[in-house]
Amino acid sequence: MTSLALTAPAAPVLPRSRWGWVAVRPPAGELCRVGRVQAEETAELEAERQLCERARAGDRAALGAILRRYGPRLYRAVLLPRLGNTAAAEEALSTTYIKVVERFAQFNWQNVGVYPWLRVVALRVALDQLRARKREVLFEPGDIEREIDASEREPREADLLERHDLAAAKGRVERLLRQINPRYALAIRLRVLEERSREEAARELEVSVSTFDVVLHRAMAALRKALAAEPGSER
Repeated sequence: MTSLALTAPAAPVLPRSRWGWVAVRPPAGELCRVGRVQAEETAELEAERQLCERARAGDRAALGAILRRYGPRLYRAVLLPRLGNTAAAEEALSTTYIKVVERFAQFNWQNVGVYPWLRVVALRVALDQLRARKREVLFEPGDIEREIDASEREPREADLLERHDLAAAKGRVERLLRQINPRYALAIRLRVLEERSREEAARELEVSVSTFDVVLHRAMAALRKALAAEPGSER
């Protein structure tokens, strides 16, 4: 791909204000770098659009490429934080794949790419799971319904959505951890936030793995209780 050779336009001379502000022109090299990044992003988005068109036309290889690219992101940022454990998240991801295959012909391209649409499909799957059974999870069905509404009103780019999802889950956990027993908080921090293995987390708490499982179960119950006591909670 040919890089764009840009030159910095002359900065307009602004009147000096009483605070002494003046116009500052960014270096020409920085403008060139920004131009290259924008060109690369545009080319990547166009490649994804073409891949989606092939998938809508029935090309299973193209659809498989889309799922391989975004499946891990759906799992770690959308499903696992909301469903709370790997088994439920893996089941939900499989269901999401099935629904995407069934419904991809309904997808309409937008300039933010395919990920926002995939994320809404995954959110709906998570919502169905939460409604169907009781789980020790961080998000309520109402939380996910609001996320779906917001996503359909204002689609955003994949990276922004992933950062939003991870920050929302982590921020809520951090706030609630300050309200529960410090030992329970440590168990959740080790296992959920830092993603330590059960064995490593048990060593940190100086207990057996089976005892750690009990501590984590009680910790999650305490977390749910703290969540239910928050102002505006649905439960």
